[in-house]
Amino acid sequence: MKTLRHSILVLALLCCACSMFSNADTSSYPQTEEDRRKEHIGKLSGDEGLHLGGVSEKDKQAANNPLGVNSFLWRATLDTLAFMPLASADPWGGTVITDWYEDPATPGERFKVNAIILDRQLRADSLKISVFQQKRTGSQWQDSSVNPQTARKLEDTVLTRARQLRVAQLGY
Repeated sequence: MKTLRHSILVLALLCCACSMFSNADTSSYPQTEEDRRKEHIGKLSGDEGLHLGGVSEKDKQAANNPLGVNSFLWRATLDTLAFMPLASADPWGGTVITDWYEDPATPGERFKVNAIILDRQLRADSLKISVFQQKRTGSQWQDSSVNPQTARKLEDTVLTRARQLRVAQLGY
């Protein structure tokens, strides 16, 4: 019982002793937002992670873009697929999924498109488009093969439109 009292007393003294060494002077504490940001940079547990050599140009551009993907590719994808009904569009994840579209010129044949934007940069490998096709046999829709060039042509159309949007914004 006596050792328990001594242990509690020693623990209480240690806690009090720790408070004696606390830095009550707040002049070293960052006062401005810039100081807080500088203090935060480089911490492995921080939001910004470890940066070497400052903030990159890519990070500066990404900060101006509220979307999770390249805004030119996003807008160009929506423009290119505007003739098809949309089933889902996620600007943060970069996915556009259309519903089945049957062209009035070719009845009995319908298409569906899935577009995924993979990066925040405007590059050819930042876009992946998949095209699905079905043909009607009687009253049933049957999956059929799609010409691989169809997806490629759609990707080229989206990329061309994205470049046009970028050039228009830059004012060239």
